[in-house]
Amino acid sequence: MRNLLLIMFVISTLFLSSSQISYDYSYGIAYFPPPLKQIQDGMDPSDVTCTEGLELVMKVSNGQPACVKPSSVEKLIERGWAMHILPDYEQSNNNNSAIFATGDLEVEATDVTYFGESNGYLTKPTVDGQYPAVIMIHEWWGLTDNIKQMAEKLASHGYVVLAVDLYEGQVGTTADEARQLRSSFEQSQWTENMNSAVSYLEEQHSPSSLGSIGWCFGGAQSLNLALNNEDMDATVIYYGQLVTDTEELSRINWPILGIFAELDNGIPPETVNEFEMSLDEVGIENNITIYPGVNHAFANPSGDRYAPDESKDAWQKTLEFFEDNLS
Repeated sequence: MRNLLLIMFVISTLFLSSSQISYDYSYGIAYFPPPLKQIQDGMDPSDVTCTEGLELVMKVSNGQPACVKPSSVEKLIERGWAMHILPDYEQSNNNNSAIFATGDLEVEATDVTYFGESNGYLTKPTVDGQYPAVIMIHEWWGLTDNIKQMAEKLASHGYVVLAVDLYEGQVGTTADEARQLRSSFEQSQWTENMNSAVSYLEEQHSPSSLGSIGWCFGGAQSLNLALNNEDMDATVIYYGQLVTDTEELSRINWPILGIFAELDNGIPPETVNEFEMSLDEVGIENNITIYPGVNHAFANPSGDRYAPDESKDAWQKTLEFFEDNLS
């Protein structure tokens, strides 16, 4: 471990001058200056490094990085002061569609206008019939190609899937772009957007039942939809911000599947466990899984936190959950 830390220290000095970094050889810790100082000295914001024991987040107010104690991350995010810094969205060879088996049905896809300037991506089986429907909600990047592919994948198992667009056609490719997009809208707009998506599916496709699924930002919105639309029959949340107040959760009268990560400091296991206990207290059927050894956004194939084995297992749980509660 000591040798590894020394190697990391040597690499760090390639980017930071000796006046910017100090090293405690007795504890094997490299101490880095505050993020703003690193940026002022020419460091790109995406390359800012925190001293060991601190976690990098982004200030909502100005989009700048900040190093904070891991124990503070959740509270700062809940207050709206900070948000996670995730890897920039990259088109790579990793693709969730490649590791999941296709369902038995062929699908067709089209863009549909369902709310104001928002065009959703609608996928459904080519064979006519009455199918369950699912609202699919993107991460904070926006409606990316990966989300569209996931919509097609789910539709092949016998669902009408509407991947909604909460950013009115805009997609972020960097954390800063995603932050700006996320801060350009109000929660009330997103709630109205998703409720309109529900109405569109009910009016145009008369689904036999209705569920929702979302990742990260979309996971929080999947829960928000459940709290604001009584027509739902199943809710899936992938590592989204949670509500643990039992009075609020009592509005939900259908099962919830929750997928979370052990190393996620923004939504730590303690909060997930509290969420599960609150669901149990108000009698909401639930299936909550915390995957060990993985971090927030582990199911996103574009980032360096991608965990394909856990992603595949989580997706199988998702298919079984929808099969049990929507079919």
